[in-house]
Amino acid sequence: MTEQAIIEKVNALLADEFEIEAAALTPEATLKDDLEFDSLDFVDIVVLIDSEFGFKPQEGELKRVTTLQDLYNYISAHVG
Repeated sequence: MTEQAIIEKVNALLADEFEIEAAALTPEATLKDDLEFDSLDFVDIVVLIDSEFGFKPQEGELKRVTTLQDLYNYISAHVG
């Protein structure tokens, strides 16, 4: 899966699941401050990653993910 395909899929999932405007989904957007995700939202993100990309992030791995670019990179590293 290409990086662009991952970005498009992640953005579509977040826009749909969390009702976020597409314009807010920029690589530098922070998950907690800009997009206002809380701990329960991160649980939902883990479920989305598992169902859409076929792997389940291990506990604590997403703590290092602070921006959307970090999330894209994380997923890219696991799906190749």
